[in-house]
Amino acid sequence: MTDLLKLLHDERASTAKRLAGIDAAIQALNGNTQPKATKKRTWTMSAEARAKISAAAKRRWAKIKR
Repeated sequence: MTDLLKLLHDERASTAKRLAGIDAAIQALNGNTQPKATKKRTWTMSAEARAKISAAAKRRWAKIKR
């Protein structure tokens, strides 16, 4: 049983070293990459907001037409 525990501890240590190497590679790549082009974001508006804007526009046009 103690041999199995030692094997598991050794495997855990070697895995931790490999993960540290992977983390270092990721950090190195993050520092050297250019930012990706951002996708143009589309905004959605609620029906209530559209109604308010429409009402305000109609009031503005009503003032102009007088």
